[in-house]
Amino acid sequence: MDAPQRVMDSKYIEWAKVRSHAKFNLASSGIVSYGLRELGVTLDDIELSGPSFYGYEPLQHALAAKAGVPVECVVAAVGTSLANHLAMAALVQPGDEVLIEQPAYEPLVSLASYLGARIRRFPRRFECGFSLDPAEIERQAGPDTRLIVITNLHNPSSVLTPDAVLRQVGDLARSLGARVLVDEVYLEAVCVQSPRLPSRSAFHLGNEFVVTGSLTKAYGLSGLRCGWILAEPALAHRIWRLHDIFEVIPSHSSERLSVIALKRLVQVAVRARALVEANRPLVNRFLDERDDLECVRPDYGTVVFPRLTSGKVDQLCALLREKFETTVVPGSFFDMPDHFRLGLGGDTDMLAAGLARLGQALDHLR
Repeated sequence: MDAPQRVMDSKYIEWAKVRSHAKFNLASSGIVSYGLRELGVTLDDIELSGPSFYGYEPLQHALAAKAGVPVECVVAAVGTSLANHLAMAALVQPGDEVLIEQPAYEPLVSLASYLGARIRRFPRRFECGFSLDPAEIERQAGPDTRLIVITNLHNPSSVLTPDAVLRQVGDLARSLGARVLVDEVYLEAVCVQSPRLPSRSAFHLGNEFVVTGSLTKAYGLSGLRCGWILAEPALAHRIWRLHDIFEVIPSHSSERLSVIALKRLVQVAVRARALVEANRPLVNRFLDERDDLECVRPDYGTVVFPRLTSGKVDQLCALLREKFETTVVPGSFFDMPDHFRLGLGGDTDMLAAGLARLGQALDHLR
């Protein structure tokens, strides 16, 4: 059997960096940035260097307390992207079989390819509300499966997978001698948007689960690059040692600012919750008015993933950018070219204006 073709880049990340920006940016998937001034930070809170070898102790303890796990299960990382890279690299050898949901966040697929994995896909069907079906995973799984990769909340649909379903996936992984990697960067939105609703990390369901997350999407704290991996202690230790290859010493200023942000996360969440509560009705009203869009409407999250029922999404995206100064994410990046991803975490006035322009573009197409 020929070795799988290794991918050496991410088409989506390249697009996001050079093509997603616009006056009316509906492509952004997180909450609009939280200001440093609002955190109440002073120069006395920032130092350039510190004891940051295998974790900065105050940050390690803050992340462990947030997740409700022992500190030896936490690996701090520069955002969820590096967390995913470290976790997958520690779990996958070239030639191993990796099962990845479809649609999926493209960098996860590209990462598995870069690591030399043999990739198989299992569907999350629009007709079934993008729900995660363990039977679909089992149909694709086999004795060579070493890793199952999912997102929760699902990226791009924001659909929440309940613990009962995750347990079934964990049971399957255990029977195969495999692990389950769950990217939980959007799960934070459940805690933010419904603070009374208990929402635990999948890590608590068993050692089969390795999870990643960050403060980026749900809180508007992208610039801190405060990410993490939760793994059983022996695996966490192995990931720390692998981390040495990628990043010898992290930015200590970011570590200290992250500790401050974690202490004030309740206040940050209040602002994020208010923004989404104002924005979600705007998006829902827009979808109500469109007979050319079909959409699964989740209760949580910062993105939705409508399907265009007539016309071409690529033509829509080109028209939006060229004539209306507006961007959404083409569904082709998620292997679903009839869909597009729409962010609802931006400034409310900008979102309203962008939705109006999206409506005009849709009208123009038909």
